Amino acid sequence: MSDNKLYDVIGLDYNSTRQADPHLVERLYHLLSPKTGGSYLDIGCGTGNYTIALAEKGIHFCGVEPSERMLGLARSRSSYVDWQNGTAENIPADDDSFAGGIATLTIHHWADLHKAFTEIYRVLKQNARLVIFTAMPEQMRGYWLNHYFPKMLADSIIQMPSFESVKTAAVAAGFLISGTEKYFIPDDLQDHFLYAGKNRPELYFDESVRAGISSFSALSNAVEVATGLEQLQGDIEFNRFDAIKAGYDNDHGDYLFISLQKC
Repeated sequence: MSDNKLYDVIGLDYNSTRQADPHLVERLYHLLSPKTGGSYLDIGCGTGNYTIALAEKGIHFCGVEPSERMLGLARSRSSYVDWQNGTAENIPADDDSFAGGIATLTIHHWADLHKAFTEIYRVLKQNARLVIFTAMPEQMRGYWLNHYFPKMLADSIIQMPSFESVKTAAVAAGFLISGTEKYFIPDDLQDHFLYAGKNRPELYFDESVRAGISSFSALSNAVEVATGLEQLQGDIEFNRFDAIKAGYDNDHGDYLFISLQKC
């Protein structure tokens, strides 16, 4: 299933479990550091959760998304954002259009990193900031989900670009990486993406939560999921889960903010 078709399916109930998390919104806002009067870009905006949350802070945003179903939901939620069908490699905008941009949990869907960063560089103004929120392969290898869903996690990790590949493509396009910031999952995370249940394993028993996570929706098989959930349930009931989770503890962070600047 292509990414577009996948998210056309996920888009049906996406907003029931995937909501803009207030802390993530604040970190994105801080790292983007938007200026009054500027226009900003959200690449792979989905149904517009973070686009709308940031626009409500008084920022003009353009959301670009390849899935028409998700764009339809986004348009129904806000008329203040300029919603456009497009991809990171083909952004429907003129050169030097945006004062900055964000890309949250989407870089692994970009078909060509070099082409994407070159295109993003084209549409950003000089000195514009780009904030990427993603997971690195080494971070994902530290998810306890590997214990219960090894094939699904292996397939998810394969599609994630490494930091070095991101850096190489970004720098080649003309960007400077100005900083990184590790993100550790809090107990009250409101956006139920892949590792949202790090400290709340019971989240994964909710079918609607799994349906809103692309790894479960597209990269898993029913037998592994059923077997993994049964094992997880038993480990929780017989007090084995905490020891298993502790075996995956590390200081790599669960996700990563990457801040870039157009030189």
